[in-house]
Amino acid sequence: MEMAIDAARNVPRRPFGAVIADPDSGELICRGWNRSDVNPIWHGEIDAMNRLHEGPARDPSALILYSTAEPCVMCLGAILWSGINTIVFGTSVETLMRLGFKQFRVSANELIEKSFNTECQLIGGVLERECDRLFEDGR
Repeated sequence: MEMAIDAARNVPRRPFGAVIADPDSGELICRGWNRSDVNPIWHGEIDAMNRLHEGPARDPSALILYSTAEPCVMCLGAILWSGINTIVFGTSVETLMRLGFKQFRVSANELIEKSFNTECQLIGGVLERECDRLFEDGR
């Protein structure tokens, strides 16, 4: 998660950072950050997943995606379609909305429960305070 926070520092006003790692080897595979000033759908998770597919083919179900924030509806859909089965995040959608960031009022858990991939594991609140601070400072 610390590496996702580091990636988020590339965009202080929109500190959505993400990394994808191999939990077995501990290898950091790729990093991504929000580039929505260039393209509105270029979120941190999307950036990281695009970078994942630039390298050698890997089994995405064996990887973990870490994000500074609970994935939005679009990003979660993309993560599920990519085959990544473990998502770890810091700041919740509720906190993002309270801070004035545009979000759908739907939790990632709700979406997973209604998706084709109900096996996806979602772990929230990891380094939450540190991630919250990024978003508080970014307002």
